[in-house]
Amino acid sequence: MKILIINAHQYYPFSEGKLNQSLAELAGVVASGAGHEVKFTTLADEWDVAEEIAKHQWADVIILQSPVNWMGVSWMFKKYMDEVYTAGMGGELCDGDGRHRRDPSLQYGTGGTLKGKRYMLSLTFNAPANAFDDPAQFLFEGRSVDDLFMPTHMNFRFFGMTALPTFACFDVMKNPQIEQDLKQYREHLLNVLEEN
Repeated sequence: MKILIINAHQYYPFSEGKLNQSLAELAGVVASGAGHEVKFTTLADEWDVAEEIAKHQWADVIILQSPVNWMGVSWMFKKYMDEVYTAGMGGELCDGDGRHRRDPSLQYGTGGTLKGKRYMLSLTFNAPANAFDDPAQFLFEGRSVDDLFMPTHMNFRFFGMTALPTFACFDVMKNPQIEQDLKQYREHLLNVLEEN
């Protein structure tokens, strides 16, 4: 398989991006070790819109490595989506929204041209794991990580892509378990890549 890994970390004084960098690098090592081709995009570096569209067309699997900032992806990835994904709406990533004036009854969001390709979210949270999937928890009220990231899932689905199981590291600021997270991520990647 051909795998594109996007490191969407954004530097903050309290969060330098070492964990996201380590997770992105680990994904590359695991994928390469399993015989897959790997390309990287690091959003903190310069990137080119046309080259990023070509990488999406090239890849069989896209791994988005992102911190969770204000209940979503980093601002840098939002900018990337606005520039790269908008530029790809002419058929490279999707044929608009899938509907046409000659037949506006077609379903919205069915214009993706990356059908057969998959994506995976790998996320780093300040929130602890027990904040999710529990109706007694104040903020998320029983919602899951994937519920929280439904807009990101929909962006990839808009291109016709299919989700692989999400991975998350929790409580990375106040109670980090980095070695355990890296071990679990390696196992997660091996399982996902082996099954797909």
